[in-house]
Amino acid sequence: MSTFSAIQMMQGYLQVVTDRQQQITSNIANVDTPGYRSKDVNFHEAMQRVMNGNPNMQLQPVSQEEFGLTERPDGNNVDIDRESLLLSQTQLQYQLGVQLVKSQFHTLLTAIKE
Repeated sequence: MSTFSAIQMMQGYLQVVTDRQQQITSNIANVDTPGYRSKDVNFHEAMQRVMNGNPNMQLQPVSQEEFGLTERPDGNNVDIDRESLLLSQTQLQYQLGVQLVKSQFHTLLTAIKE
């Protein structure tokens, strides 16, 4: 895999992680909204689209309602502890992606200098 295609792949990865983080923060913002249903980005399906797709295509988040979560009497099923854990996990995934992009650029810079 060329450095350029690896960077494009990492760009797609970072976009998927960003989309997921936005969905999680939306869930947290709606923790007290009656009838709100928790949603999440299907990370694996979105990454498959990144891996198989045209690097120039616009990716739309693959968001889906989460089922099997405990629902409160007002119909809301957002669990703040669960969402906080998912947000922490997503932040770590984003940091990993940024480090990988930095590594790819460092490799590219080394190749240019030599």
